[in-house]
Amino acid sequence: MKALLSFSRSIDALNVFVGRVACWAIFVAILVSAANAVVRKMFGVSSNAWLELQWYLFGAVFMLCAPWTLQLNEHIRIDIVASRLSRRVTNIIEIVCIVLFLMVFSTLMVWLSVPFVFDSLKSGETSTNAGGLILWPAKALILIGFVLLLLQGVSELIKRIAIMRGDLAEAAGADLHEAEAERILHELAKVDPRISEGGMRP
Repeated sequence: MKALLSFSRSIDALNVFVGRVACWAIFVAILVSAANAVVRKMFGVSSNAWLELQWYLFGAVFMLCAPWTLQLNEHIRIDIVASRLSRRVTNIIEIVCIVLFLMVFSTLMVWLSVPFVFDSLKSGETSTNAGGLILWPAKALILIGFVLLLLQGVSELIKRIAIMRGDLAEAAGADLHEAEAERILHELAKVDPRISEGGMRP
């Protein structure tokens, strides 16, 4: 298990690094968007390449930061329901969902994306818009993103199993999510008195 946890930490470090670098694409996209708008308004000049570069950058953020978001346990989940379950049950649910949904879907997307990317690269595919960009880098982001997401799924699976075995302490983030769920329930109880900390009263 120590070797697997070491492998998990390496995956986490990789996705944290990639995610932090990819975040800067948002700033670059803002600059590109602002510059394109200024040039278009002041000089009446526009370019499809600049417009397409914006969605390249936003695509990079979406695909490359998703694994980092998973590692931080920040993907949307039903915390109000999860907070009612024991830690063991939630860990079992996490493991089942990782294996049956996340890893299966990510593997399928990687398998489908490989020919999708290489066919585009081999043909030198470009945008159908006048002055548009080449398309294979955007398609490659899909492949890279799902490879990293699959790896992060492996890391999360290792950590969940280690937690259930007692080889790893529960992440502090789990307590934060549970506390947030409790806060939401408390706020809802102010609106509807039928709602209590234990859920809906009949």
